[in-house]
Amino acid sequence: MIKQFVLLTLLFLVLMFSCISSSSVQMPVWVNDVYSVYNRAHYIAATGFGSDRNAAEKNALAALTAFFGQTVQVDRMAASSYQQAVINGVMDGWIDTAEMRTNIRSFASMDNLIGVEIKEVWFDSKGTYYAVAAAEKNSIIRIYNELINANNNIINNLTDMTSGEKNSMEGVIRYRFAATVADINSSYRDIVVLLGGSISDSRSFDGDYYRLEAKNIIKTIPISIKILNDRNGRISSAFAKCFTDWGFETISIPVSSASMTRYSLEVNVSLNPVVLPGNPNIFSRIELIAALSDNTHNRVLIPYSFISREGSISQTEADNRCITAAERDINEVFSVFLSDYLSQLLPNS
Repeated sequence: MIKQFVLLTLLFLVLMFSCISSSSVQMPVWVNDVYSVYNRAHYIAATGFGSDRNAAEKNALAALTAFFGQTVQVDRMAASSYQQAVINGVMDGWIDTAEMRTNIRSFASMDNLIGVEIKEVWFDSKGTYYAVAAAEKNSIIRIYNELINANNNIINNLTDMTSGEKNSMEGVIRYRFAATVADINSSYRDIVVLLGGSISDSRSFDGDYYRLEAKNIIKTIPISIKILNDRNGRISSAFAKCFTDWGFETISIPVSSASMTRYSLEVNVSLNPVVLPGNPNIFSRIELIAALSDNTHNRVLIPYSFISREGSISQTEADNRCITAAERDINEVFSVFLSDYLSQLLPNS
């Protein structure tokens, strides 16, 4: 009985000691009031917590990023296009320093903020970690102003063209990407202003300015479509959609007319019956030979061809299936050729 009493007493003392030692680790003030430690005039800061250190740090960083997300809005398509161009190295030749290339590459998507770091971590001995993420405002303002300047230089390089270069497909694509970079810059400016800073570079056209210029260029370069043996205009409509999906304007011209536009698509369609001895079905064969050309420089930009044979119980239906197959291939194949061509019009430097 005495032994049991002694053991119970020791156990009680151990538990009491553990409680005293746990409560003796004082909670840092920043856990409940981060700006009591990190002066609001000089820092932006946020806390986070989690069951392990990594989770606490991620939550703290997310909380700080979310603070900016409430005020700084970035168009997702613009952010995606910008990030993809950065990843592909399209803009490397226009960025002055390796440090700036790293900053742009790391933070192009606006998923993170430059200059933010985990300052402190505290474990409460009960299973929860706390972390504080913070950054000096002046440091962030300086870095984002440098990013704005770098992006403005990129925009200048994109739009620095002769009149002939500007009024072209390349001009359209370059102005559209300039709009994307301008959209990103608008979000960077919002961050600087939110932190109480001033913009060091006064060049401040927004994305809509460059998008409007791209639309104006498109009006000067309609794409003429000339198709031999088109039935009910279906082939012409399929090709036209590929261009209008990119915002270009198209015009149909008679086969006998000479193209007076800079860009023209000429297509020869051959649709003929096919006899297969012993086969009860009726077949047709369709062949398309097409070329998108730049008439100013007298060169073919995109060659395209398609061949198919389709069968049915009637010649009319076999012909219809051939045309449907051609429409599908134009939508799935030619449209990709066009996208690939337009996408590579951005110069590397």
